[in-house]
Amino acid sequence: MVARKWQACAGYTLNLYMNDTGKLRAIKIAHTLIWAFFVAVIFYVVYSGITGDVNVFTWISIALVFLEGIVLLLFRMFCPLTLWARKYSDSEKDNFDIYLPNWLARYNKQIFTIIFILGLILVLIRVL
Repeated sequence: MVARKWQACAGYTLNLYMNDTGKLRAIKIAHTLIWAFFVAVIFYVVYSGITGDVNVFTWISIALVFLEGIVLLLFRMFCPLTLWARKYSDSEKDNFDIYLPNWLARYNKQIFTIIFILGLILVLIRVL
């Protein structure tokens, strides 16, 4: 009984009772929400650099992006959610695992890495 409640809290019921389409949809929703969070974090770094309002949240944001980079490096430049979603789809599209336009899913890492680096440079200029 306790194990079943823990499984429900941890989201394991999602895996036990959903078909592959439902699982892929859940992964796509989670992946899109996490992507939106990191886009907001990256733009906060840019905002901090532009305005000079460099504070603890700026440094937390920078650390989160570096942590995300480490995760991507560990998974050979793939998001772990992409690898998980691959089990439920054989689509060749770049956006099979996220609710983004295909072109954005394809160039996502390049676009937001450049934006982040520009924001980081602005922050460092403000601080130094």
